[in-house]
Amino acid sequence: MLDSLRRLWNKGSNQAELAPIKAWADSRGYECRMVRDGEGCMVEPAGPHPNWRIEWGASQRSYIEGRELRIIGELGTPKDLMALVLTRPLMESMERQVFEEYVEDVQTRIDTATPAEMRWLVMYTKLLGTELGRLRERYAAVSSVKGWLVQWLGGPLNDALAATLDVANGQDPMVMTVQRGRLTLRTPMASADTAAMVMWLSVFEHALREGRRLNQEWQESADTSHSTQPAAWDKSMLPGDDGV
Repeated sequence: MLDSLRRLWNKGSNQAELAPIKAWADSRGYECRMVRDGEGCMVEPAGPHPNWRIEWGASQRSYIEGRELRIIGELGTPKDLMALVLTRPLMESMERQVFEEYVEDVQTRIDTATPAEMRWLVMYTKLLGTELGRLRERYAAVSSVKGWLVQWLGGPLNDALAATLDVANGQDPMVMTVQRGRLTLRTPMASADTAAMVMWLSVFEHALREGRRLNQEWQESADTSHSTQPAAWDKSMLPGDDGV
């Protein structure tokens, strides 16, 4: 009996906590569902093929404490294209951790237990400050195809990220990854904050549109060049890539 009452109490508390997100979603015609016994929620546009999905719940990454906001969508990029945009303090923290764990311990490789984001910082070349422009004080970026990354960050996505500079806490981690054709954005969100959700959703939507547009352009370029590997884009045939 006591357990039943406790479950009812927790359910009511969680529903009240999620009320701002549900109200925001309802006002835009989005679907909002509680998940994991009310410990979080999921929001996505109505329809059979939504462009994105918002998840709010327990963090899935060690570098984000407590709850996190996750936004996920399919880009359709080649599965071997990897890209990472993250806040500069987080990058510096990850680089220190890599040094402490793998250099001071005289280890010669980073194994698969290390988060992908940390491995990419070692594997791929970072964009220079001149390439990041006005974003350089807050953000850093790496990719397996540097030319694609430069173009991705050079247009509307640049404007969307710049709009966060005076609003978001620069010490809070934000990570945006492109991996296996999927785009994911992660950042802390301890409580239901629809203003923060709207801001990061705007960044995500700009990133998704630009990524899909570039994917189409680069695919057409690879097809025109008669590449033997069109899905991975023949880097030697594409402008702006230095082969990193």
